[in-house]
Amino acid sequence: MSDSPSASPSGSLTATTVFLAGHGGDEIEAYLARPEGDARRGGVVVIHHLPGYDRQTKEMVRRFAELGYDAVCPNLYTREAPGAAPDDAAAVARAQGGVPDERLVGDVAGAAAYLRALPTSNGRVGVIGHCSGGRQAVLAGCSTDLDAVVDCYGAYVTGTVPEGATLKVTNLVDRLPDLRAPLLGLFGEEDAHPSPAEVAELGSLLTEADKTFEFHNYPGAGHGFFAVNRPRYDVAAANDGWERIEEFFGRHLAGGQGS
Repeated sequence: MSDSPSASPSGSLTATTVFLAGHGGDEIEAYLARPEGDARRGGVVVIHHLPGYDRQTKEMVRRFAELGYDAVCPNLYTREAPGAAPDDAAAVARAQGGVPDERLVGDVAGAAAYLRALPTSNGRVGVIGHCSGGRQAVLAGCSTDLDAVVDCYGAYVTGTVPEGATLKVTNLVDRLPDLRAPLLGLFGEEDAHPSPAEVAELGSLLTEADKTFEFHNYPGAGHGFFAVNRPRYDVAAANDGWERIEEFFGRHLAGGQGS
């Protein structure tokens, strides 16, 4: 990978549960991880996948702190199932059709504001999501002020949502002209949602809207290739994807206030 400005990796970090103001001023639970030290740095909002605010997602939050960022994951199911186990909370959320888009945007905006209010913030915040969180990351990038967006195989950003789908969502085709930040997309060529055709459609729409983006498609990789606890985990694709995420955030989240 090319050498780009990036956060300074830190060997020591702290991680804890916090509460922050989400959509409508609601107090929501969130998982915060921060590197040691008072150096100015960027922040990362991690959007958890549909299975919820789970151990694997929290490991990602800590990984971003180890890379030198203040990182936070809001628990999008706080309202439906406060204090519930991830699987139970996810079941409640699925039964209700998932997280409403407007509320998601408010919760991500609240998490970004929380990061920017930290004394170590350089004012720059990125967002990343996987699966349903990938779509939500793009939605957030079209709806609130962020500095970088990473979509890891987000379903229904383009294409047609199947009738009877668990998630009560629409695609984001009409929202893409409002994208406010550079976008990194990481996709598996064996994925059905999004399919290679839907990824190609997304690229065409972003090009037409004159947006800054870069996509990487992994041969042989299916949906969920970053998930270390699932059979579809793809070591080569995930390792390359992490390198690209690190380089992308390094380019777009470095500097800022106090640099």
